[in-house]
Parts: sequence; C-alpha cells; structure tokens
Amino acid sequence: MGWRSFRSRVARGDALALTASIWFLAKFLRYLFPPLFPTLTGEYGVSNAVVGGAFTALMLAYAAMQLPSGVLADRFGGWRVVTAGALIAAVASLALAAPLAVGSPLPFAVLVAAMILVGVGTGMHKTVAVPLLSRVYSRHRGRALGVLDTFGAFGGVVAPVAVVAVTTGVLADAFDWPGVFLAAGAIGLVLAGAFALRVPGRVGDAGAGDPDSGTSLSAYAALFADRDVAAFVAVTVLFSFSYNGAVAFLPTYLVDVGGLSTATAGTVYAVLFAVSVVQVATGAASDRLGRLPVIAAALALAAVGLALVVAVPTAGVLVVGASVVAFGLGSHGFRPVRGAYLVELVPDDVAGGALGVVRTAIMGVGAVAPATVGVLAEAYGFQVAFGALLAALVGALVALAAVAAFSR
Repeated sequence: MGWRSFRSRVARGDALALTASIWFLAKFLRYLFPPLFPTLTGEYGVSNAVVGGAFTALMLAYAAMQLPSGVLADRFGGWRVVTAGALIAAVASLALAAPLAVGSPLPFAVLVAAMILVGVGTGMHKTVAVPLLSRVYSRHRGRALGVLDTFGAFGGVVAPVAVVAVTTGVLADAFDWPGVFLAAGAIGLVLAGAFALRVPGRVGDAGAGDPDSGTSLSAYAALFADRDVAAFVAVTVLFSFSYNGAVAFLPTYLVDVGGLSTATAGTVYAVLFAVSVVQVATGAASDRLGRLPVIAAALALAAVGLALVVAVPTAGVLVVGASVVAFGLGSHGFRPVRGAYLVELVPDDVAGGALGVVRTAIMGVGAVAPATVGVLAEAYGFQVAFGALLAALVGALVALAAVAAFSR
C-alpha cells in the first residue's frame, strides 16, 4: 500500500470515527435523563409525571427534527447539519452544567428548555449521518452503518453508569450530576470542531449538498408512491412497532408471565442491549452477501426469538434468556442493513429528506406501540399483547417477501 493510499484510507476513517463519536455522545446525552429522574424530583420538588413530561418534550423535539434536518442536508450538505446539531447539543449540555458556576440549581423552566435543546441538537444527527456515510463508504456502507449504530447503542449503556457514579457511586463525593453535562458539552464542542475541520475535505462532493435544490415536501412524499420504497417502509414500520412495544414491557412480561425475579428479568433485559455489537457483523455481511438476505435472516431470527418468548415464557431462565438473545440479535442486526438498503432505494439528492420521512414514521409508530401493549395487556393479558407484537413482526417478514418479489 502506497503512502497516498494509506493517507486516503485514514482520511476516510476520520469521517466514520467522528460521525460515530457524535452519535455516541447524542445517545449518551439523551439517556442521561431517565436515571436522573429521582435526583431531579428531589431537587426541584416536582412529581415523576412532571420530569417525565420534560423528557417527553425532549423526545418530541428529537422526532420533530428528523425531516427538517434531512431536507437541510439535501440542500446545504450533510456535514454542515451534523456540525450544527453537535454544536446545539453541546451548548445545551453546557447550559445544564451552569449550576457548577452559579452555585444554585437552574430554574426548572430553564432546565426543561435546555432538555428540549438537547432533543433538537441530537435529532439532527442520525437522519443525516446515514446517507452521508453511505455515500462516503459506498463499497462498505453496511459495515460503516453497523459501526455507527453500535457506537450509539453503547452511548445508551454508558449514560446510566455515569449517573450512578456521580450520584451514589465512587465519584459522588467529588462530582455532582451537572459535572457530567460539563464534560459532555466540552467533548461535544471538540467533536463538532474536529468534524467541521476534517470531514468536508474528506467527503468531497458526497457532503456538499445543493443550495439551489428546490425539492418540495410533495416530492419527498412522492417517493413513497414507488412500490419498492413503500413495501420496505412497511417492513421497517412493522418492525419498529414490534421492537418498541417489546422493549417497553419486556421486564414486566418476564416477571408477570415468565415468573422470573425482578433482578433476573433485569439481567435478561440488559443482555438484549448488550448483543447490539452484532450490528457491525450484519452490516459487513450485507456488503458481501447482499442486503435482502441479511435482512431476511435478521428478521426471521428476531421472530423466532419473540415467538419463543410468547409460547414458552415459563420454560426457565436459560430458554427464555436464549429467546431474548435471539430476538436481540435479529433486531439489532436488522438496523444498519435497513439504513443501507433504504438509501440505495432513493436518489442521492433526496436521501436525507426521504430518510427523515421514514424515521418520523418509525418514531410515530414506535411511540404508539407501548400504549398499545399496555391497553391489550390490561384487557387480555401480556401474553396476548406480546402475541400482537409477534404478529407485527411476521407482517414485516411478509412485506419483505413483497420487497424481494418486486426487486426481481
């Protein structure tokens, strides 16, 4: 390998490393809040409903940014939108660290405003990052998106650990929770600066955008009249409903229906997320074997795992644990390949907006799923509710069969 070739490979690695690091930080910031709820209710004298509502506002802001960020990326370049989102999230994080400087808690309204700003900044990343990386790593886009999703998953794993460390753990005497946001904000500024300095020159035309693009919202919507796109959107929306519903109530299901202890159910639940490392493997496999075969295998594995959870919930911790692992491997394995396949279906100049529309639909359906499971569980029991989630996952496989038929 010549020096010029080596430099080129390192340069392209910069784009992936910085994009994935910002996504890690985005997930880390979002998932700092739920484990802080007890601390915030105590400091501010508010109820769990109030802090829960504040987090809902954050997530609504996150969801609301999917389509606008994609459209802006199509017009002005993905790297600009990623940089702006990272800066907004970093500034919001530094605002949450203000109690360290003023010596008193922020007014609760200011805290909520900063949380919403975190949602805005972090919501500008994933929709833009997927098409950006897909263009830069066109020969290895599955592997690149697998790395991106894996980094993000571990941001969600590290966040509660950090909160425990500064509230009740080994760092509690030296730091308070605003210190976590101070560190995150400082790192966010560094990452945003490094991304803006290094990535534009690395991605070239792939990240340039077209400021003169006059693509309208109706043009984005028209993409979904294409049967290939519509069928695959059905696949991913049905999967999202099944996965989000299962994730919301799996610990409760394992306790109430499976008879596991709360501690054992929590351990099994943690394993569901730990197996997210499979995303790198499935992304790379899809580069070699094709997207649809890997998607089919992932969804089939997830369906088998969920079917066992529904059919034999009392079979013992080993069987139930293995079933949850199968569900997790299939579910996480599907995600990076889903993104890679979708950007291959739509034109490059509207990929950001198209993905924004899809992610908005995914989040909308994902938000409905837990409520649906709750209603069904109250009326008919958790086993019936999880049976409905399994039916949605089987529906995703049926829609995938239609995608495969259309692709021929």
